[in-house]
Amino acid sequence: MKNLVKLIVVSCALLSLVACATIMGDKTQLMSINSTPSDAVVKIKDEKGMEIFTGKTPTNVTLQKADGSYWGGKDYIVTISKDGYETQVIPVVSSPNGWYIAGNLVFGGLIGWFIVDPLTGAMYNLSPEQINASLSTKVSHNNTSIDGNISILLLEDVPLQLRDKMTRIN
Repeated sequence: MKNLVKLIVVSCALLSLVACATIMGDKTQLMSINSTPSDAVVKIKDEKGMEIFTGKTPTNVTLQKADGSYWGGKDYIVTISKDGYETQVIPVVSSPNGWYIAGNLVFGGLIGWFIVDPLTGAMYNLSPEQINASLSTKVSHNNTSIDGNISILLLEDVPLQLRDKMTRIN
């Protein structure tokens, strides 16, 4: 009986030290990045402007949710670019997740709410969870100059809505 009481006391003590987001969440988040067209360059910078990833689409990147400081959620800037296409810049922001807000509220985890979860970063989710960029083609203005110079474009660089107005010359 004495051992059972000790077990219950130790279990209660351990439960009082836990935090819902830390138990249910992770310190990192896997982000899927895709683009149309594929094979675009992806660069990710953190909130300090440090480049933390460079690659090509499609890719998956594991991002930290917190910077290691107290209440230190991480934010990112994802830049997707490809020659002949407009560059897209997508912000990725951290925000408190439901386990942190509701879980600590329901289970009375003040220690989790104010100490454990803010230090681990498990209290955050990154949004958007995945990136599907549709890159639009750069529109080239063919300004014929007085001296007769013209610009030549690849067919893939001509917007679809203008292709039916093209005339074959060879």
